[in-house]
Amino acid sequence: MLSMKAKYALRALMVMSQNEKKMLSSKVIAEKANAPSKFLDNILQELRHHGVVDSKRGIFGGYFLVQPPENLNLGDIVRMIDGMLAPVPCASVTAYRRCDDCEDEATCKIRYVMLSVREAISNVLDTISLKSLAQMDLSAGPLRGLSDS
Repeated sequence: MLSMKAKYALRALMVMSQNEKKMLSSKVIAEKANAPSKFLDNILQELRHHGVVDSKRGIFGGYFLVQPPENLNLGDIVRMIDGMLAPVPCASVTAYRRCDDCEDEATCKIRYVMLSVREAISNVLDTISLKSLAQMDLSAGPLRGLSDS
């Protein structure tokens, strides 16, 4: 399940991608992203640590995207914030861990299904850029209003 932290990160990055050429204060980003300011400050620092955003101090300072929004996909952002996309650790590609209660991964039907779930999630999130999310046309129907997928 997508955490609130990841959801706020996506909202904040979407605001920043819509204002790509501008430097925005964390307060402005929080207001436009409808996110708690203190919580968002921590998220922005984490995204800064991952090299997604950077900041400048001072009266004209703020946060800005380091990369163009078309180069950032949702899957990578969610992985940065939440870790794995998989619903169980044994189905993860980036954070694999054998389940504590597993007797035999090779015959585990739950793992087999969860591998498919992870693959489906990855196939969607890894093909949607931040730019296409910000420009998404919801009237086109689910996943039809994307500009670069």
